[in-house]
Amino acid sequence: MKETTPATILLVEDDPGHARLIEKNLRRAGVSNSIRHLDSGQKAVDALFGQQGEVGQPWTRPLLVLLDLNLPDLDGFQVLQRIKATERTRTIPVVILTTTDNPQEVARCYELGCNIFVTKPVDYARFCEAIRSLGLFLSVINLPPKSGPA
Repeated sequence: MKETTPATILLVEDDPGHARLIEKNLRRAGVSNSIRHLDSGQKAVDALFGQQGEVGQPWTRPLLVLLDLNLPDLDGFQVLQRIKATERTRTIPVVILTTTDNPQEVARCYELGCNIFVTKPVDYARFCEAIRSLGLFLSVINLPPKSGPA
């Protein structure tokens, strides 16, 4: 049986309150993975592609990205497109986690290669439950193995 490496979760969310709720409810669901929070699309691209990655905190694979669409600098669509268009990052699973449920935006995300689209409920209790359910799902998925530098 192969040994698995836990995935680092990259949370790209500009709302600090949403970011705290997401992390808190993932933890409540039993997710113990390392969670790295970035608050803009540009910071995510910089970290993933090395332009201005955080010093001393190298990105290792496997990696899972939780991505909001409404971000400063670069929006989530641009980040998703960059991840899926680049050979070394295209296999990184991307979960869109956003407030929109616009069918055109959902379709666009899947066309760009997102793996899962989750609409954040407006209601606090439903939001918490949705994130806990996502956490349960994340705890059972298998990710592609590390292959080369990430």
